[in-house]
Amino acid sequence: MMQLFHDLCEQCSKATTEKYSTSFSSAIRLLHADLRKPIFNIYGFVRLADEIVDTFHEYDKETLLFEFKKETYASIERGISLNPILHSFQKTVREYNIDHELIEAFFQSMEMDLSKTKYNSCGYKEYIYGSAEVVGLMCLFVFCEGNRDMYAKLKPSAQSLGAAFQKVNFLRDVKADYEHLNRTYFPDVDFRNFTLDMKREIEDDIAKDFEDAYKGILELPVKARFGVYVAYKYYLSLFKKIKRTAPSCILEQRIRIPNYGKAYIVAKAGVRSQFNIL
Repeated sequence: MMQLFHDLCEQCSKATTEKYSTSFSSAIRLLHADLRKPIFNIYGFVRLADEIVDTFHEYDKETLLFEFKKETYASIERGISLNPILHSFQKTVREYNIDHELIEAFFQSMEMDLSKTKYNSCGYKEYIYGSAEVVGLMCLFVFCEGNRDMYAKLKPSAQSLGAAFQKVNFLRDVKADYEHLNRTYFPDVDFRNFTLDMKREIEDDIAKDFEDAYKGILELPVKARFGVYVAYKYYLSLFKKIKRTAPSCILEQRIRIPNYGKAYIVAKAGVRSQFNIL
């Protein structure tokens, strides 16, 4: 009967991912079947923590995050939690021996969101690492399936991919972050006077992350490569659309890729994969 509980919890993590991100859900489904559940489990966990700091404004977010963090570590130690999202996450952490330092860094970034509204260069790098790069590294533990040499080799590229995704999200969500959450992640950027030069400097940094990430994607195990490549291509398309958007429009709209655009990305990636020309 324990398997029934495992299945229930993993269904909750999958449903959470599907509800909050159709793009990531679609990419995860393109992974090998062996990898889908643990990646859903990771995403469900980080999504719930992110919701605490970004959405639950009418509640004591500091207490909620503290209790969520405490229960996360307790569930990993015990090997069980009655919180289905945490149960499926701890199951993945234990099965793939995910480094607890990554979890701690993630919570540190979530805690920064409770109080910090502006970042200098050091704080920005620290936040990017904890909120995004470590998530990519957690997934890399799953993709490498215990091969530590492969993990060490691909670690820099996984961090670059996570950083690229997060920085694109920052640009895409400037309106919500700046107007509703009073946050400015990019150092020395005043969005009341967001110039083309400021935008290009950010974009050059993101382009470098994408370039470094691509090299690692090509060396991922076959089970993971196609799904990660599709996620990469989706965010790269989003990034290119943002680059074509005037700085003055960044604060006025949330840039999106329409569903037909996403379908085209998957189809084109599928053709390239068949001919082994990723």
